[in-house]
Amino acid sequence: MNSSPQKQAILGCLLGTAVGDALGLPAEGMSRKRVAAMKLGYQHRFIFGRGMFSDDTEHTLMLATALIEHPNDPAAMQRALGWKLRWWLLALPAGVGLSTARAILRLWIGFPAAKAGVHSAGNGAAMRSVIMGVVFGDDAAKRQAFTLAACRLTHTDPRAEESALLVAEAASMAAQHLSSHEALPVLEKLIVSDEMKSRFAALKTALSTQKSVLEYAVDIGCGYGVSGFAPNTVAVALFAWLRHRGDFETAVRSVIQCGGDTDTVAAITGAICGAETGEAGIPRAWIDAIFEWPRSVNYIRRVAQALVSGNRRAPRYFWPAVLLRNLFFLVIVILHGFRRMLPPY
Repeated sequence: MNSSPQKQAILGCLLGTAVGDALGLPAEGMSRKRVAAMKLGYQHRFIFGRGMFSDDTEHTLMLATALIEHPNDPAAMQRALGWKLRWWLLALPAGVGLSTARAILRLWIGFPAAKAGVHSAGNGAAMRSVIMGVVFGDDAAKRQAFTLAACRLTHTDPRAEESALLVAEAASMAAQHLSSHEALPVLEKLIVSDEMKSRFAALKTALSTQKSVLEYAVDIGCGYGVSGFAPNTVAVALFAWLRHRGDFETAVRSVIQCGGDTDTVAAITGAICGAETGEAGIPRAWIDAIFEWPRSVNYIRRVAQALVSGNRRAPRYFWPAVLLRNLFFLVIVILHGFRRMLPPY
């Protein structure tokens, strides 16, 4: 499991998450028409042509470090992730999903990690689960056990679990370069909800007729924008990956153009596509323009290295700086809010 291909898949997955998240963040909550009018998704537009990432990448990195520390025990990994989420919330992140916030508050008042999750079908668990597919790419049992443990820490709705398992499985197959013909039946076996069954049926039809990602989003009721409902988020991300195999740039741009929860959909899409292409398939300009500290691109590289090295000690960063970073991030988010009151042109 310490092979160069796996390292490239892990690094591509983590960098793909960060790039998709950062590119999609300025468009979050916008309609597809406004996204098109503002020409978002082509380059970083968060602050002076640079990009910053949000909770999608932060949660993925926390999960990755919990896996470094506990690669063989899902319950121990879940408890470790629970503590990381507790301290993450105290650093005042600018955006916290309601279900995730409720689960973390339950952790703080004494609920054990196995009982902290709330009944929600939001996409908060799916957004961090892609990394499971490349870490446990050749071990289906561990992939499922760890994915469910991480999901149930915050989300217990079967549709959230289903979505987390789907993106982890997609990443595993992407890293192994399985064909779409091979991937589709494997993914379909994981589907249990009526909501995902209907979306997957539409996905197969849209692939066969070569519809665009935007056309597929309209088909499943996301014509205004892709919502944070896990089946919607994951269905669009999976379609973008399958529709644009090996083309990271087009896949990520296509989901941002759909509007809605663009940072999360683009983070998941970027993670799966990055697992397939490795760092080499991600536009260098998009990586180099990420403006982050203390969890920098270099930190992401060190996490990827630790995941394949077998070292049980996660890379460290200057954590006292996180609060200052979050306050700076919040100011930029507020400025973006004022910008949205103006015409898009």
